[in-house]
Amino acid sequence: MPNMDTNESLRNIALIAHVDHGKPPLVDAMFRQSGLIRADQEIDERLMDTMELEKERGITIAAKNCSVVWKGVRINIIDTPGHADFGGEVERALSMADGAILLVDASEGPLPQTRFVLKKALESDLKIIVVINKIDRRDARPEEVLDEIYDLLIDMDARDEQLEFPLLYAVGRDGIAMKTPGEEGCNLHLLFDTILEKIPGPAYDPGAPFQMLVSDLGYSDYLGRLAVGKIFNGTARSNDSLVCLGENGRNLPLKVTKLQVYRGMQLKDTLKVQTGDIVVLAGIEDVKIGDTICNQQSPQALARINVDEPTVSMTFSFNDSPLGGREGKYIQFSRIRQRLLKETLINVAIGVERTAERDSILVMGRGEFQLAILIETMRREGFEFCVGRPEVIYRWENGEKLEPIERLMVDCEERFLGVVTEKLSLRKGKMTTLVNNGKGRVRIEFSVPARTLIGYRDEFLTDTRGTGIMHSLFDGYGQYRGDCPSRFTGSIVADRSGNAVPYALFNLEPRGRLFAVPGDSVYEGMIIGEHNRGQDINVNPCKEKKLTNMRASGKDDNVILSPIKPITLEQTISFIRDDELVEITPRSVRMRKAVLSAQKRYSGRGLEARKN
Repeated sequence: MPNMDTNESLRNIALIAHVDHGKPPLVDAMFRQSGLIRADQEIDERLMDTMELEKERGITIAAKNCSVVWKGVRINIIDTPGHADFGGEVERALSMADGAILLVDASEGPLPQTRFVLKKALESDLKIIVVINKIDRRDARPEEVLDEIYDLLIDMDARDEQLEFPLLYAVGRDGIAMKTPGEEGCNLHLLFDTILEKIPGPAYDPGAPFQMLVSDLGYSDYLGRLAVGKIFNGTARSNDSLVCLGENGRNLPLKVTKLQVYRGMQLKDTLKVQTGDIVVLAGIEDVKIGDTICNQQSPQALARINVDEPTVSMTFSFNDSPLGGREGKYIQFSRIRQRLLKETLINVAIGVERTAERDSILVMGRGEFQLAILIETMRREGFEFCVGRPEVIYRWENGEKLEPIERLMVDCEERFLGVVTEKLSLRKGKMTTLVNNGKGRVRIEFSVPARTLIGYRDEFLTDTRGTGIMHSLFDGYGQYRGDCPSRFTGSIVADRSGNAVPYALFNLEPRGRLFAVPGDSVYEGMIIGEHNRGQDINVNPCKEKKLTNMRASGKDDNVILSPIKPITLEQTISFIRDDELVEITPRSVRMRKAVLSAQKRYSGRGLEARKN
């Protein structure tokens, strides 16, 4: 083992937490109090959440870098997503960190995603600082939450030194950190000092040549492909001749055209970078996440970033509906495939495979939410395409069928315990933990097949009157638990093309829940509603009232339709069955049958029945 030195002028820390536990407000406060932002300067909230989707949804989707300076030491901050579906972002972000700040809500305590991000941090052997946030909440219970954190660490087989973590209490929104919950704090100075004291500087071998691990990719219209990563050993200068070590021993020479480092939220040009810094390097086009950039004279590859395998897949295909090509900018399947292949370069958790169909491609990811974000991103870029129902990826071991299992945490009012338990048992769920804190709410943990949770969230919110909270976490593969219907209702399907009219929709309302409104363009095979019964029904949404010269009292009253709540992209993806598709355009989201013609659908069922 070589003698290692540390760069004490740097600290690389990752912020890890469950969704909504307060990372963005804490980062905003760190910016202000470090002097990066003036006290009187007007700024947007959630500075690190720069993507439009992140601001809309209030969550972090992509890991991002920034830096602050405290007492002459530069602190590189890596903000990570809190949702398990974006685990690939967490894994590549942690590859650049030397320590982590674990943020836990003082009321909610550790939740499934807390377990996920903490597990990744422990596997990376990072020094952990625990911050119990939002202690100003009325229902804050910091002592109990601290016990739950210890229980979680013990359950994850943490070492003794990992159990002896520095502990702080905070109100991130107000920029306050304290040693005890009852203390009167006024700033985050204690947090900054704890980072400098407890998080080690980047370790390096002073005799080793230059080595940089590519953890992220970017693109500039002026510079081309950008490689982002941490320098593990050595130094580099602009115009240096280096080599990129890729998969399968692939070596690509490169010349550094530009070096950039993070200064605050901005990238600044530099002529030289130091060991341990997180840099942006331009000068190579064919680079992938996990590659090593190093010295040409003595090339040595670093360990590649390992990510968990995908568990969910969806089929992306060309939009062949009668309304196809009217709203999209990119409609050709070749452009769609090219865009998906580009996504695999910048997102290590996404994979693609060819299918037997010429105009379709299989996209694999961590969860349906991650794939929904990809779909929403593509439609905002102008793409038009169709997607099928999410399907879990099965495994076979020793002739036994295995399926992904989720650890589901449910927090709901005590009166909804019965209906939640009943619904999840129908979905092959098994209760593992039940905690009643005596305050009217219960916390339950289930072991549930991932496939049966697809589409359950909306049903859960309805059953709990919108007051329930549910989170899930991938818990490995387990024995296949048997068949379970994906949906207990059928579809209301249009049988012709035209425009929906009020008279027809009014007469269809007793049949189920409608998705179409008067004036909507419809076509044969388009799904315009959810049928009350289990089978599909073909209807005419364009049927107008017959006019006669006979008038009667009360016959000419205007029809009054029930308000129709717009269905979201996530809802459509979870709603469709195996024989249905979601049609995605920049302006519309529609559901349809994979086979549009009703006659062909019935003929296909007849042939299948005769085969069986």
